[in-house]
Formats: sequence, C-alpha cells, structure tokens
Amino acid sequence: MELQRAGEYRWILPMGSHPGMRVPGCIYADETMIPSILKDGSLKQVANAAGLPGATGMVLAMPDIHYGYGLPIGGILACRLTDGVISPGGVGFDINCGVRLLATQLPASHVIPVIDRLLDGLYQAVPAGVGSSGKLMLTGKEIRQVMMDGAAWAVRSGYGLQMDIDHCESNGAMKDACPEDISDHAVDRGRGQLGTLGSGNHFVEVQEIRKVFDANTAQMWGMQEGCVTVMIHTGSRGLGHQVCTDYLKIMNRVASRYGISLPDRQLACAPCHSPEGRQYFGAMKAAANFAWANRQCISHWVREAFCSVFPGELTERDMPLVYDVAHNIVKVERHVLDGSPVDLMVHRKGATRAFPAGHDDLPRAYRSAGQPVIIPGDMGTASYLLAGTEYAMKHTFGSACHGAGRRLSRKAALQQARHRSILEELRQKGVRVRAAGRQTIAEEMPDAYKNIDEVIHVVTESGIGTLVAEMKPLGVIKG
Repeated sequence: MELQRAGEYRWILPMGSHPGMRVPGCIYADETMIPSILKDGSLKQVANAAGLPGATGMVLAMPDIHYGYGLPIGGILACRLTDGVISPGGVGFDINCGVRLLATQLPASHVIPVIDRLLDGLYQAVPAGVGSSGKLMLTGKEIRQVMMDGAAWAVRSGYGLQMDIDHCESNGAMKDACPEDISDHAVDRGRGQLGTLGSGNHFVEVQEIRKVFDANTAQMWGMQEGCVTVMIHTGSRGLGHQVCTDYLKIMNRVASRYGISLPDRQLACAPCHSPEGRQYFGAMKAAANFAWANRQCISHWVREAFCSVFPGELTERDMPLVYDVAHNIVKVERHVLDGSPVDLMVHRKGATRAFPAGHDDLPRAYRSAGQPVIIPGDMGTASYLLAGTEYAMKHTFGSACHGAGRRLSRKAALQQARHRSILEELRQKGVRVRAAGRQTIAEEMPDAYKNIDEVIHVVTESGIGTLVAEMKPLGVIKG
C-alpha cells in the first residue's frame, strides 16, 4: 500500500488503496517510521477498518501504530450511530487497559536511597504476574456492583479518596453498564483479580519528574520538577479478555444476518443499535468499570506502601491522582463533522483521549489547561505528560497515542535478549526492576519498543498534544 504525504508528520491512505474502503486512513508518523509501518501489516488493518459500515471521517493511526488484533494498536475508528457498527476487535481484549498517574512532593533525592525497600514493598502490596490473584475475593453480587460503579465502588469500600473520582476519565465509571450481559465464565475469571497488575506490559513505575515544560499547567496538576510520581498501567484482566472473546464469537455469527461483509473476521461487528451491539456495549462498559476499580485499588495499596517506607512524612492525601485515562475503549462522543455536531461511536485501540481546554468532560479544575494525556515509555526511557488540544479534537476525534508502541514481537525480543542481562543493563541506567519472571523482563526490554522521544515529537509537532512534563523511571514492578 502506498501512502500519500499530507504534511511533515501526516500521511493519507487513499480510499482506493484497498477494496471496500469507505473512508481514507490517516497515519501520524515521521519519515523514519514509515518503512516499519509498511512492513508489519498494520496498514491493511487500517484499510479493513475503513471498510466497516458507518465508518466516518478517517480511520486514524498514531505514531505508536503496530499490528494488533483487528484494529492496529494505536488505531481510532469512529462510526455513525445511525448506520454504523460496534466492534470488539476495535477495542481489544484488555478492555480499558489504561494508565493513571499519582503525584507526590517527595524529592527524588529522598527516595533513591530507599528505592529497593520501596520496590520490595510495592511488589508485596500489588500482586503481579500471569493469573495472579489479589487480596479481594468478591462474591457474585459484589463483582456485579464493581462492574456497575467502577472506581466509586473501591473508594466507597475504603480503597482511595473521593477526590480520585474527579480525576478519572468518565469519573471512573461508564453509565448504563450491563453486568447481566457478561458470561458467568467472565465473572469467574475476574472474581479474584481485582487489585492485581497482571502480566505483559502492565507495570507500576516509580519516576522522577526530570523536566517541566509548562510550569503553570504542571503546578495545576500537582507536578513539581525533581519530585517523584507513580504511574500505574493495567486493565480489566481476565474478565475483560473473556468479554471480548465471547462477543467476537457472537458477532462473527450474526454479521451476515445484518448484511455485513467482514473484511477481517477479527473485526467482527454488529450494528450499534442491534441487540448484539447494545449487549456488547453494555458488557464492555461493565468490564471498563472493573478496570477503573482495579486501578483504584492498586492506587490505594501503592499509597500504603509509600506511607510505610516514609512514616510520618506522607499520608494518602499527599499522593493525589493527577489523572486516569483509558487506552482500549469505545464511547459515544460528540464531534464536529462537515461543520455539524454529530454523535459517534468512537473506538480507541491503544490510543487515549486528548480533549482540549474548555471541554465539558474534563474536571472543572483542569478545564483551563485541557485534559492530561499520559504517555508511558518503556522500562529504560522517559514517560511524558501532555495536554490535549483543539487540533486533536478537530482532526483525531480528540485522540493521542498511548505509549511508545512495540517495535519487536515478544518472540523477537526474547531472541535479542539471549546472553544479555537486561536487569543489569537497566541497573546501569539507574533503574531497579522487580518482576514475576525473567521472560517478562526480556519481552519488555527497552529494545522491544519504539523510541518514545520520536513518538512524542510527532505528537507535539503535529499539534495533537502540548508538553507538560517528562518523567524518568527509578524503579519498576512488572508482571
């Protein structure tokens, strides 16, 4: 497939590039990123998504784009509610995988001497690894309440602060969630996983704010240069995975009934207003709410671990939540197309919201600056905090990238890590790591990811986000 250059960091995939495309594709990337994008099959996934009924505007891909399931990671698909579809493959298996950022006023110089003790405490406090179980074993009634109330359930149960809710996307819960549309198997998978990190690229990372670019916004968000932050990255665990699995099967069965010719079975879908479409949307919301409750519980235990290492110096309130954003989700949002406001079903797969200043969905205290956009790097490089922009709202459905994006498959990363000590390499960079196994460390080594600085450069120079702060890792907990 050939891309047409539409600017220094913007490339168009024309409708004629692939049979059945209803809208063009648009990729945000610099010239050096294009060869790998052309090779990995992700452009065909953009084209396939552009052929779904009701697709509107453009199917977008952020600079962290790489091959995924159905829609590429870093992809955004918006469909009209009137004649469009909803697709589990446009959201992904880890429903509401997302990131939250906690701020502190602790100087990094105060934390670094005790980083090993702190990481040991965090690793004990937050269960991690494949199939890990948490401290909570919920009854069927309790887990359904979690899926209705999200982060608010956790706060009400003593895991966190009321102010946390105000600084979550969607206030930590989507309305009209339908736990009754989730299978018993999905419920059973999630029953013991609330408050757990999981495996793969999920992490808890202790960071130092290395540089502040926008002093006023950073101050508003409680970020101070030289101080420590904590980033938490996880999602809905086995519950969300099973919801996606269940509805992919259902939608593959019913697509032809609605006259939908699927360009890719991984993009199985149903009309937004069909019974199957409504059921998936309600189930997806319930899984998303479970993920918000999961990150909320983890935040509580992270705060407890910090307070135990710094007794008398720190309380829970001294670690406020800056913001929590979702990466894998579908929402009904109002956007302007051809000069008119219209409600759209917006799928974000490995992409985050980047709403501008003044938007009604932002916390009242943040509306003058725009939405915090949290973009983690890898274990050995920086992470960034940005603010959303009007450009993003007009051109990317208010979306930005969600991270650096993988450069190597997990298998390729394992091969490159042979005969190397990734832990020692990270230690030489001043980064301590705790993980459930060496394989995870190899799969998640810095070499497996794109250069985060290049990705952020594309995002900022194209106008999608403005820089607020840069954080460097001090210690990481991996699954």
